[in-house]
Amino acid sequence: MSAPTLGYAPTIDVDPFCDEVLADPIPLQRQLRAAGPVVHLGSYDILAFARYEQVRAALVDWQGFQSAAGVGLANFRTEQPWRPPSLLLEADPPHHDAPRRVLQKILSPRALRTLRDDWFADAEALVEKVLADGTHIVEIDAVTELAEAFPLRVFPDAVGIPQQGRENLLPYGDHLFNSFGPRNHLVEAGESRAGELQEWTSAQCRRDVLAPDGFGAEIWAAADRGDILFDQAPLIVRSLLSAGVDTTVHGLSAVLHALATHPEQWSRFREAPAAAARVAFDEAVRWESPVQVFFRTATRDIEIGGRTVPEGHKILMFLGAANRDDRRWGADADRFDLGRDPSGHVGFGMGIHQCVGQHVARLEAEALLTALARRVEHLEPAAPPRRHLNNTLRSWDSLPLRLHLA
Repeated sequence: MSAPTLGYAPTIDVDPFCDEVLADPIPLQRQLRAAGPVVHLGSYDILAFARYEQVRAALVDWQGFQSAAGVGLANFRTEQPWRPPSLLLEADPPHHDAPRRVLQKILSPRALRTLRDDWFADAEALVEKVLADGTHIVEIDAVTELAEAFPLRVFPDAVGIPQQGRENLLPYGDHLFNSFGPRNHLVEAGESRAGELQEWTSAQCRRDVLAPDGFGAEIWAAADRGDILFDQAPLIVRSLLSAGVDTTVHGLSAVLHALATHPEQWSRFREAPAAAARVAFDEAVRWESPVQVFFRTATRDIEIGGRTVPEGHKILMFLGAANRDDRRWGADADRFDLGRDPSGHVGFGMGIHQCVGQHVARLEAEALLTALARRVEHLEPAAPPRRHLNNTLRSWDSLPLRLHLA
């Protein structure tokens, strides 16, 4: 697709995957929203949506904007993917339907009730361990000691994978989400281990490796019932391991950063943590948007935002920009606010491809935040935080916090 064909949309030549933008995407997001409902990105010769209305419209229109051609920059119509495509993220109906039904039932709020007490107890134990060396004030790195530690403590157990090798989950997910962007230095840095990590992850999806009472075993049981094909089962387990850890880690980091930098919101949260935990997490997902961007491919010429997206053309949806669009969220869209109703944010996607594990992430956040609220009266930044750069994810590498104990 040539640039002149797309010239009817305002062109912005900033590379959204350069280090400067990945470290701080907010200025570009504002520029994109101000430019119009549809923008031409000259650096990749593609169209982009950054306003809430158009991002949401593309997410829910799976017939017009397909995922099966890949949710990254690479077009599976013309390029070979580096790994077998996801049956959920990179598939559309009818191929998407049976795997999603199976996983949606396994990860439903009703099914997760059996894990609630154990996860709350695990969160209490982790918080006690983190605070054990302090008297009144404790300094921690909230990324490694809380946001990474808790999901890696409870989620792999729930899936049923062995203890050995779990340190591979985060680098595998990091490379996977990097690969949705262009082949830049971030992708190249992960390629040396990509084959090894993919091989390890695939091995964890085998029936004989998984514990008999976890999510993974339930997926294989669905194959026994004929709900899915046997060759689909390991790919569905892989979907859990691919997206079930990184995004939750970054969501937890986001809410801890938000509460530490908005002390009045932490005080408000502590007044009623049971009622506020899920609102706090969803507001942080809206405000920080751990998943910043995803691609779709037009299946036909589609009118959207007063422009035509040509058939076969990749479009880039800026989820993070949509989640701060003042047309949807008001003049204070850039503010983290527990008084806001964050429902409707696109941080978990929207439509039939909406994140199937979002209830798992919310339960983990509720458990961890509730445990912290019992012990911590005040939390604040202890040193400047440091970003971790990824082509798709907005995340922290380090988040030093100072916790004042109650």
